[in-house]
Amino acid sequence: MSLENLYQKGNDECATPDWILKGLFRGWYDPCPLSQGLVKRDGLNSDWVGDRIFLNPPYSNPTPWVEKAIAESKKGKVVVLLLKHDSSTKWYAKLHEAGAHFLPITGRLAFSGKVAPFPSVLVILSSL
Repeated sequence: MSLENLYQKGNDECATPDWILKGLFRGWYDPCPLSQGLVKRDGLNSDWVGDRIFLNPPYSNPTPWVEKAIAESKKGKVVVLLLKHDSSTKWYAKLHEAGAHFLPITGRLAFSGKVAPFPSVLVILSSL
């Protein structure tokens, strides 16, 4: 798959790098895992289990996931999102207004063996 096709709008099947998913957030609930040809979990319309949530939402439309993450954090959960580092978006402003902490990732992440053409950020939401 070419780099252009991997990150085109609508292609959201890019696996979180293992050092993040299995290293930093091992055991955290993921409301929107890759489908890998299986039935997808409907994380937007279901309860998020536990008090520690990690998600790498679809990059084509992160807004509903950001809104749900903010709502879940208000219930006392710690929610961490892996997102494009793009402060020009409305969803980024919503996170900022919600008191999120932004941890930029140095360099570019590799998704599915391809280096992303954009910077990434871990965003932490917590009412603690």
